[in-house]
Amino acid sequence: MKRSHLFVILALFVILVVCLNRPCQARVYIDINAPYLRKIPTAIPIFKDMSGGQPHSQLAKTLSELLTESTDFTGFFKILDRESFLEDPQEAGLVQREINFKNWTDVGAELLIKCGFKYNGDLLEMELRLFDAFDGRLIMGKRYTGRQEDKRRIIHRFCDEMILRLTGHRGIFSSQIGFVSTTTGSKEIYIADFDGYNPRRFTDTGTITLFPAWSSDGKWLAYTDYRHGKPDIFIRHIKEKRGTVVSLKGSTSITPAWVPGQFALLASLSHEGNPSIYLLSGNGKIMRKLTRHWGIDVAPTLSPDGKKFAFVSNRSGSPQIYVKNVAGGNARRLTYEGRYNTSPQWSPRGNFIAYVGLSKGQFDIYLIGAEGQGPIQLTQGAGNNESPTWSPDGTLIAFSSNREGPSRIYVMNANGTDQRRLLILNGEQTNPSWSPRLTGY
Repeated sequence: MKRSHLFVILALFVILVVCLNRPCQARVYIDINAPYLRKIPTAIPIFKDMSGGQPHSQLAKTLSELLTESTDFTGFFKILDRESFLEDPQEAGLVQREINFKNWTDVGAELLIKCGFKYNGDLLEMELRLFDAFDGRLIMGKRYTGRQEDKRRIIHRFCDEMILRLTGHRGIFSSQIGFVSTTTGSKEIYIADFDGYNPRRFTDTGTITLFPAWSSDGKWLAYTDYRHGKPDIFIRHIKEKRGTVVSLKGSTSITPAWVPGQFALLASLSHEGNPSIYLLSGNGKIMRKLTRHWGIDVAPTLSPDGKKFAFVSNRSGSPQIYVKNVAGGNARRLTYEGRYNTSPQWSPRGNFIAYVGLSKGQFDIYLIGAEGQGPIQLTQGAGNNESPTWSPDGTLIAFSSNREGPSRIYVMNANGTDQRRLLILNGEQTNPSWSPRLTGY
């Protein structure tokens, strides 16, 4: 026993010595599971031009604004006003020993992002460093090389690395959002970057397309298409001109939802009577019928582990949200408040389901626990708010709203704060669908 105790004491001593000389685990600055996040005051000075020769002041400003906007978009940071800064970024250094951290803590900064760049010809080199201003410590530093047209990708790659270091989870910067827009006069599916940048048309049907849904590997988009005079499900590769159609005689095929980690999806089909939820292969083959009831079952959404799905059914007399195991068993009613609840979307973390509820004549976004806790109302008093979709890290929700007139895509923190418009195109924008993180971004 004495030898055993001595061994434990020696082991603890070794661990203590190692931890004193090297951090045992990276500090988590932001707990994304906290119900209410405190935004971290963060200073982002203008990028330092280290090119030599002719200055590139406009490029320095463009890079700085891109980093500021990308960082601010997450909802994790309170970006400090540059007018309050106490030093000239073009004169100050980038390395730890050259920084007077008191200049930054005096203006309230807890985090400091120092950046420099060189631009020669079309070659752009960037150095970005994240510091803990209170500890005067370098948290991370990265160096990137590319062309000027790669600047967004470079900044977003750094932001993803930064979010991973600060939260322990990867960021959203390689994700995209699909949505429906009437820009051309018909309802077509468009795709934009996570922040609404670079919207481009994905379909060109001249008719109605609805309910875009991303596969879990981000390579496929499923959607409902009316080009044949009735709703069919199209499954199309994002980059390649190939895919398939789920079209059954006399049947409607709507509201597709992909199974996590599989080339398979759930959808509502009516070829055997009332619309029911079916499991389909990614090639459109019916594999199994999952719901059997006289009611109408639509709008499935799967849990992150793929073992359960939520859906909308009127089996209780009005549209409500139910949960059922994919393997079988009885459906469990989830929503009881309100007589009209639709559009469920399961959180990537599995703990919540976002949905749309009708109250006092308006549609709003709600959260309910996967076991029925809540609900919590996220939007109110601002027009109709519909079609919630989660960011891949579960910290943000995009949705459509007509609060300013025509329907637009908005985004908010998962607790309902910081609601802001994502983009404006001609016509109306609805049915957003947030992609997973995409490779090769």
